[in-house]
Amino acid sequence: MPRVTTLRLRPEDPADTGAVRRVLAAAFARPDVSTPPEVGLVEELRDSDAWLPMLAMVAEYGGEVVGYALLTRVRVKSDDHTAPALALGPVAVAPHRRRIGLGAAVVQAAIEAATELGERLVVVLGDPVYYHRFGFGRADRMGLTSPWSGLGDPWQALVLPPATSGEGPPPRGEVLFPPPWSKV
Repeated sequence: MPRVTTLRLRPEDPADTGAVRRVLAAAFARPDVSTPPEVGLVEELRDSDAWLPMLAMVAEYGGEVVGYALLTRVRVKSDDHTAPALALGPVAVAPHRRRIGLGAAVVQAAIEAATELGERLVVVLGDPVYYHRFGFGRADRMGLTSPWSGLGDPWQALVLPPATSGEGPPPRGEVLFPPPWSKV
C-alpha cells in the first residue's frame, strides 16, 4: 500500500526555530549574501512587541517543516488615532517542496487564524498575481500608505471580515512597521 504524506498547518512552536531558519535561508538564498535578511527579520520580530506567536504558521509536510507564513503587528496611523493591523511576511517554502500548494496553504492558514482572532486588516508587499487569490488588492486604493506605497501594485491589503456586525470600516492612514522591518 502506498504511503500517504500528510500536510499539517499549525502555529510555530519554539522547537521549530531551527527548521524555520533553514526554510527561510533556502527560500531566500542569494549569491551575494551569506544569510538572507528575511532570516534576521524573523529572528528580530520574535523578540519584539510585534510578535504574535499564534500567527507564525508553519507547513509540516511528511513530518518536515517546509513552509512558513508570518503575520506580525503593525499600526495604522490616521489623523486622530492609531489602529492595529497585521503585516504578512515573510512567506517561504523550501525549494524542494515548491509548486505543490504549500505556500498558499500556509498563507491561508495564517489569514484564517487572524480572522478567528478578530483582526481586520492585513498588508503585504508582494506579487499581486499571487496574493490576489487570497483577496488582496492595492493598498493605496484602500487609503493606506507606507514606505512601499510608491511601488504601486505590490503594496497590497486585505480587509478581513468584521468580528461583529456593528464594526466600522477598516483603518485608513499610514502603516507603521516595527523597527526590524527597516532592515529588509
